[in-house]
Amino acid sequence: MNADPSGGRFRASRQHDWERLETLIDRIERGRAPSLSDEDLFELPVLYRATLSSLSVARETSLDVDLVAYLESLATRAYFILYGVQPPLWRRVSGFFAQAWPEAIRRIGRETLVAVLLTMVGAVAAYLLVIRDPAWFYAIVPADLAGGRGPQSSADELRAVLYHSEGALAVFAAMLFTHNSQVSLMCFALGFAFGVPTVLLLLYNGCILGAFLAIYVSKGLGLQLTAWLSIHGTTELFAIALAGAAGLHIGMAVAFPGRSSRGDAAVAAGRTAAIVMLGVVVMLGVAGLLEGVGRQVVQSDVARAAIGGAALLGWLLYFYCLPLRESADG
Repeated sequence: MNADPSGGRFRASRQHDWERLETLIDRIERGRAPSLSDEDLFELPVLYRATLSSLSVARETSLDVDLVAYLESLATRAYFILYGVQPPLWRRVSGFFAQAWPEAIRRIGRETLVAVLLTMVGAVAAYLLVIRDPAWFYAIVPADLAGGRGPQSSADELRAVLYHSEGALAVFAAMLFTHNSQVSLMCFALGFAFGVPTVLLLLYNGCILGAFLAIYVSKGLGLQLTAWLSIHGTTELFAIALAGAAGLHIGMAVAFPGRSSRGDAAVAAGRTAAIVMLGVVVMLGVAGLLEGVGRQVVQSDVARAAIGGAALLGWLLYFYCLPLRESADG
């Protein structure tokens, strides 16, 4: 240790960062990289750059040679950790599906439950409104999304939507899928506004669902519509709920950052939410396949409900029951 007072101050002001970087590197080198949290991973390059700066200062001011050697060793180890050989693409993809995605979903479990409840509240409220006064349907559902269907439609017209997929009916189904995809992305993107727009979008999307249910139930087609929706809806609506949960996760971090700065909290929450949204895109793709192919091929209500139920069960088992490696929290 250099006895020079300036050297002492130099070490004292930076030693915490060096020790923190060394601790993270030790954990990675011992094969405990999966135990690092998102905050740890975000901190690594920051600490590396700080160590490089310290090394530069130490060399220029001729501080303790042992300190310079220590900083050189630490910077070298950090370099190979950060910029060493990257795992192959297939390993990163498998790691995403085997761990990163379900782990991120589990981190936003509370927000997911809130998103599902908001959708249900919207659906029940709109259902009761439209059942009592069908005119509410036109106030809730945009004309382009209704696709000509409404309280004035006969049972045969509504039934035709459920069992035929040609022409305008196929366009309606595609429009519904497009609408839900847009809602998913907006639920996530608007989360930064303290989650308020996300809450409203989830409520409104539930209202649309409840309004459609009301007009089909009033014509004795409630079960048929449920089966029609379930074949792809269990995946699609689950994806919307997860996107909403991701938006709420960011909104909560911005509104209540805790001990972190609002920006740091938003960045940390955004990393988890971004992983969730990558998976949501996959889910929307699966929903699109089920809607574009499954619903046209499968005409039985029982089979549609069975496929939708199996899809939902599969997602739940995958997200919440799949054994993971050591959690990010150690």
